[in-house]
Amino acid sequence: MITKKTSIIEALRSHPKAREILAKHGMGCIGCMGSTTETIENGAKMHDINVEALLKELNELFVEK
Repeated sequence: MITKKTSIIEALRSHPKAREILAKHGMGCIGCMGSTTETIENGAKMHDINVEALLKELNELFVEK
């Protein structure tokens, strides 16, 4: 499960489609240095992204369909 405290790099490594979702929500700094230390919550705040909507979509990647 991805939480607000999950680092961006951990989220990216957790699922191949995580990059797509982050980019779709406007988190274009996926390759920046901050991605290794910034949390999902901090990145979302910096980019004025609804963190709850982002987390919902990221965590849906892990729900079996």
